[in-house]
Amino acid sequence: MRAVIQRVTKASVTINGSINAEINQGLLILLGVGVNDTSEDITWLSNKIANLRIFSDEDGNMNLSLKAINGNAIVVSQFTLFASTKKGNRPSFLNSAKPEQAIPLYEAFVKQLETDLGKPIGTGIFGADMKVELLNDGPVTITIDTKHKE
Repeated sequence: MRAVIQRVTKASVTINGSINAEINQGLLILLGVGVNDTSEDITWLSNKIANLRIFSDEDGNMNLSLKAINGNAIVVSQFTLFASTKKGNRPSFLNSAKPEQAIPLYEAFVKQLETDLGKPIGTGIFGADMKVELLNDGPVTITIDTKHKE
């Protein structure tokens, strides 16, 4: 799995002119599911995101996690995170999981993150044409790949 995590002061996902999810302080998570992803990737990534210390403490240092600040989250499916641009100018998405594999893993990730945070989280709709708005705080943007843990 690949995630782009953005610390936000507000974010929303709009589908067909209606807001599907909206948060204030928290994380907007773009999540890509790859062909080799498993439930182990879900558990590891959800735990990492819930406990990643990227929010400022009283001294202005990034020492607090989403869990610690009781922040909110939105998870948006993003198959393009697995784009390969190695050949030519048209991206290839062969490493992105097909919907029949990706949807159950995406949904399981959302449920796991809700469990890890102890609260419901917002989502987009898998495969929908979504309009994502955010006010990136910092800006702080972090990428995580469960197959290349750095």
